[in-house]
Amino acid sequence: MSKPYTLDELLAIAVAREIHDYENVVLGVGVPMTAGALAKALFAPHATLMMESGIVDIRPLLSLNNIADAHSARGFSYATDLFSAFTATYRGFVDVCFLGVAQVDKFGNLNTTVIGDYEKPTMRLPGSGGAADFISYAKRTVLTMRGGTFVNKLDYFTSPGYLEGGDSRDRTGLFPQGSGPSALISTKGVFRFDPATKEMYLAEIFPAVDIESIKKDIPWELKVASDLSVTRRPSDEEIDFIRNFAPELSAGRELTGELRAARLREKAEQRDRKHVS
Repeated sequence: MSKPYTLDELLAIAVAREIHDYENVVLGVGVPMTAGALAKALFAPHATLMMESGIVDIRPLLSLNNIADAHSARGFSYATDLFSAFTATYRGFVDVCFLGVAQVDKFGNLNTTVIGDYEKPTMRLPGSGGAADFISYAKRTVLTMRGGTFVNKLDYFTSPGYLEGGDSRDRTGLFPQGSGPSALISTKGVFRFDPATKEMYLAEIFPAVDIESIKKDIPWELKVASDLSVTRRPSDEEIDFIRNFAPELSAGRELTGELRAARLREKAEQRDRKHVS
């Protein structure tokens, strides 16, 4: 029996298991960075981890603060520029990339721009960044969802998954054949895409999570694999790595927010005491 773990930790570990040895991997900050570091350390030692800023073959010491944060890495083979990182993707050198999800539909199309009306949104999000490019030209894309939502229709179409399903993506002639999302991993399970229809289906369910709780999150009639499996429990080694590398992920968003707020209050009080003295 392994150590107790959180669903956020299992999410990162499940993402890491999507990385194969010797692959070229583009990572973002947060869960993808943690997953990449875990894979590199434990079971894909020859994978090449890179950031869209152009830092190539990094060995992260801890979770990076931004895509250009080289101070948190043990080293890297070389550094290029943003333009070269993107053109490497266009030329087919990126095997897999990882993208976070704010809204996603059944065909893996993404919204990371706004929630609500574009002109008067209820929430404005970071936008595409490099997401639209990477999901378009990487050989495959793994989507991660910690707090996003499944929707029938996106509030804003930011990045292309399988468009209208079927062969609609390939028929445009705009994307490499066979590219697109290969999986979506949430805090409840692993979803994959039907080879023919390209519709998302539930392939794995996390331990202690029931199917009905997943279906409640999804506005369409979710298809479930006939051979639905339970995701393998994390090993102690995987759990220990996550907690040492990214303790804020293990703590969860709520506790991390509380700790950050407490730290900010402490700094403000220290500043006020200095002014008084």
